[in-house]
Amino acid sequence: MRIPEHIGIIPDGNRRWAESKGMSKEKGYMIGTGPGLELFKLCQQSGVKELTYYGFTVDNTKRPAEQRKAFSGACIHAVEMLSKEDADLLVIGNSDSPMFPEELLPYTIRKTFGTGGMKVNFLVNYGWEWDLNYLKMAKNTKKNINDYIKSKDISRVDLIIRWGGRRRLSGFLPVQSIYSDFYVIDDYWPDFKPEHFWNALEWYDHQDITLGG
Repeated sequence: MRIPEHIGIIPDGNRRWAESKGMSKEKGYMIGTGPGLELFKLCQQSGVKELTYYGFTVDNTKRPAEQRKAFSGACIHAVEMLSKEDADLLVIGNSDSPMFPEELLPYTIRKTFGTGGMKVNFLVNYGWEWDLNYLKMAKNTKKNINDYIKSKDISRVDLIIRWGGRRRLSGFLPVQSIYSDFYVIDDYWPDFKPEHFWNALEWYDHQDITLGG
């Protein structure tokens, strides 16, 4: 089976899952940290070289305060869990904003934990406009575009998997995702099952990868 070198994860449906269980919306975020670690280990076992999680966006910070606190806390917990694994970990996002969790500032430079190995990126307080802002300084964007984006340490994404049924990228790494294959799972993220991952890999194995050629 052909394994994608870099997988992007959009773990959507936390709020809808919480509501379906009779909980308030913010309760779904922390539940999603367990599936995140399980998925990391599956990718590690499968030989995936890089994994990017979509934590929260600049637009998400417009939500009510209790939800902002919940998804920010879930991201902190998730990154701290991953720091106990064998990984090269990086948090990417607008760290100059007060919405960026102070606890994650030490992770804004890639660090090796354990024996290292798979690159793991976590998008926190990320915005595509923020990411692309420096492009206006590029003299030749056809050749140098990757040198002028904030997320330049993140490689091209081969496969994006989104939970929660939505058919959109929601601003996820617009440069790196330009040739990504996009697999959507209708189940909400807290209902993650290993077969979701295996089904996505099987689907990817049958795609015609041309990179525009």
